[in-house]
Amino acid sequence: MLSWYPSKPVNGGNSNDATFGVRLRRFREAAGLTQEELAARAGVSAKAISALERGARKRPYPNTIRVLAKALVLSDDEHASLASAVPKRGDAGPGTAEVTPRFDAPVPSTPLVGREREIPEILGLLSETRLLTLTGTGGVGKTSLAVRVAWEAATSFPDGVTFVALASLDDHMLVVPAIARAFGVRDTEGVDLREALSVHLQERRLLLVLDNFEHLLEAAPEIAAMVETSRHITVLVTSRAPLRVRGEREYPVQPLGLPASTINPSMEEVIESAAGRLFVDRARAVFPTFEPTGEDAASVAAICWRLAGLPLALELAASKARFINPKGLLTRLDSALSSGWARDVPERQTTMRATLDWSHDLLSAPERSLFERLSVFADGFTLEAAGTAGAVDPFDLLGALVEQSLVTVEPQADGGMRYGMLEPVRQYAAQRLTDAGESTRTRQRHAAFFVGLSERASPELRGPRQVEWLDLLEQENGNLRAALNWALSEDEVEIAGRMVWALWLFWLLRNHYGEGRRWVETLLTRDLPPVLRPRVLHVAAAIAYTHGDYAACEEYSTEGLELSCQEGDALAEAYARCELGLVAMHRGDLEGSESHFREALPLVRRSGDEGLLPLVRAWLGTVLLVGGDHERAIPIFEEGLEQARRRGDRIGASSALYNLAQVALSSGDYDLATRLLQEGVILSEEMRDPANLAHFLEGLAVVAAALGRAETAAMHFGAAEGLLEDAGGRLYNYYAPDRSLYEHTAADLRSRLGDPAF
Repeated sequence: MLSWYPSKPVNGGNSNDATFGVRLRRFREAAGLTQEELAARAGVSAKAISALERGARKRPYPNTIRVLAKALVLSDDEHASLASAVPKRGDAGPGTAEVTPRFDAPVPSTPLVGREREIPEILGLLSETRLLTLTGTGGVGKTSLAVRVAWEAATSFPDGVTFVALASLDDHMLVVPAIARAFGVRDTEGVDLREALSVHLQERRLLLVLDNFEHLLEAAPEIAAMVETSRHITVLVTSRAPLRVRGEREYPVQPLGLPASTINPSMEEVIESAAGRLFVDRARAVFPTFEPTGEDAASVAAICWRLAGLPLALELAASKARFINPKGLLTRLDSALSSGWARDVPERQTTMRATLDWSHDLLSAPERSLFERLSVFADGFTLEAAGTAGAVDPFDLLGALVEQSLVTVEPQADGGMRYGMLEPVRQYAAQRLTDAGESTRTRQRHAAFFVGLSERASPELRGPRQVEWLDLLEQENGNLRAALNWALSEDEVEIAGRMVWALWLFWLLRNHYGEGRRWVETLLTRDLPPVLRPRVLHVAAAIAYTHGDYAACEEYSTEGLELSCQEGDALAEAYARCELGLVAMHRGDLEGSESHFREALPLVRRSGDEGLLPLVRAWLGTVLLVGGDHERAIPIFEEGLEQARRRGDRIGASSALYNLAQVALSSGDYDLATRLLQEGVILSEEMRDPANLAHFLEGLAVVAAALGRAETAAMHFGAAEGLLEDAGGRLYNYYAPDRSLYEHTAADLRSRLGDPAF
């Protein structure tokens, strides 16, 4: 028997005060196991064990506790003691204090200066209201303040803090999907996303931070409804304008406090002000030997006053301390303020523009041009992408913009760099671009680059570099959206159609298919060129199929088949026949389904895009398998598997492996079925595809049940169910259209184990 304290009973003494993570670690160490060894025994990941012991995950599922207890060989009392350490929702008593709430907000990269009064005030308001909006002009520091408040408030929210950045969204309809994605809520067949999000948040006690809401105010009623229906969440918003909804409390964020005087102040008096302290702090960050003297005090005080205490403006000015002293800086600042003055906007806003005008004026003509054109990028950009903005070689120019603090730079895991702009700076640059009459031409270049990127990625999504390209498209999704949105707003339907055709598989594999459906349905209302319409119809059909909307899939595919035949588009015709074949299979028309797939095979070969061949073979074999013709199905699956392996195509290989495993299961060859299913698990994990993984785990559950390992089988079924919830449903509806084997196995396990154990 294991024990935390050899001289004390498990449930006695200080053990009652231990969190779940502490108890789990003590049990594991008493068993002489590493986290990796325990993970292997329990059938979970070492990362999950680490998260539980650290308290990053504080409420494990009952099934997880059971498998851990079994792996640790705990007694009934010890099992009960471990389970009792899981805090109840809203529990603030013993057992929860040591657990770290989930915290998804950014880690501040610099200290927050001069907000000693605001932080406790906002924290107090958060305890009284459930919808608080921090308002103020751009660059006043709303985001930095919200992040700091979130860190301070985290312990008051048992379910943690979630931060959602909205600056890159250009459509208020994307706000709720962005929030849902932050919580891991996905589009699910037959369930409205808003309803799913509401259910997810129903009993959670958390702080949701929505950053940069001012351009999405039409979504304000949805936020108000979310607060009303989710009784325990609190929402903290940053916006240049209040939401103007019921229940909202507004907190205007003011500029930093200024030095008392600009006339002969001492340096100590200047630094006593929040604005002066921030300027000096940021100047030292870029120039460590910066040490202002008494002679500099008046100039620093004047800079603070000229910039109205706006943090972003002060930081931009302080970044020049490496090459100009405060007196010289003040001279240039005076000039920029005068040239940038505008009478029809608030004073602080004109000061912000003046600061950016001054930074802009420091640039050479090529640097200015690149700076303005970079404003079209959403969610950052690479050096390669920057080159498409108009500069032949942006390397030196981009370096100058980084030096001027107009462009940010962030190292990436692969050793590369990603660049971006602070949102107020980007908006300023965008206005400059519009004023120069260059916006349309630059956005055309932007769209052309991301059309090209999409089309380069498309064939790679069925090859050995699939994961690499999926990750790249995910990183650039903000830019892909911006390009698509611009194309549709300008009625550039050819650009939009090419992107939709190139991106549809990315949308499906990375669970963006709800968003993809909105894009494609909008595009189908436009006057598409005949050469593009059948391809867009395929995308609409494929997405409808994943949603289980077989009627819509058939309608889109029928029209697509007719148009593709007229245009002589062999690949679009092949896709249309495949989709009609899938619909026919689900309808029970196996003869019609087989006919469609057999007609698709030569069309795929003729098109030259043989990446689809393994899947077509898998679908054809599935029809034969459903019809009981195993002898003809097996060689078709094996040929498709060989083709997929040769190409490095994980999607096609997975489909063949799954179906060959079905044949092995039906014949009772559990060793072969296990090998096939385990290979599918590996491929699914490489693709990071939860829906695919779920199907293979269900197959392993059938194997375990057949071999008498009822608890293992139930664990696999439970894991599969959780993965499908994460994925938003069964995306691969052509996997085992006859699910009777799985349903009978699960029912038998429930009967053998009993409902509670199952």
